[in-house]
Amino acid sequence: MTGKVVVSGLLCLLCLLTNTALAQEAKVTALMSKDLADNPGKELLMIAVEHVPGGSSVVHRHDAQAFVYVLQGSVVMQVKGGEQVTLTAGQTFYEGPGDIHVIDRNASRTESAKFVVFMIKNKGAPALMPVQ
Repeated sequence: MTGKVVVSGLLCLLCLLTNTALAQEAKVTALMSKDLADNPGKELLMIAVEHVPGGSSVVHRHDAQAFVYVLQGSVVMQVKGGEQVTLTAGQTFYEGPGDIHVIDRNASRTESAKFVVFMIKNKGAPALMPVQ
């Protein structure tokens, strides 16, 4: 009987850890995509990003001009070689095409954070590329 309890406990712990890990991922919603007629081969992509409390994104790059505007809560942002900043509603952040986004996380463990990202990128290119 003890073996079954231990296995059941481990399975419950695994499920809890898995759900917690899944809950950390950012929710990304595409809001708009528009070809830029004055810049052939370029497009504007607008996305909304929501981090759950304590949530974060993987280290990544956009290969785009990326403009961030915080709508709600607070987020911690940093590009490789840059200073770490904590942004609150109404504040902005910029990432250039060569930047690697090393920190992108919710500053709070109790409240969600939301921001909008406007990207000018090559048409059809991925919006986000994980970096190892």
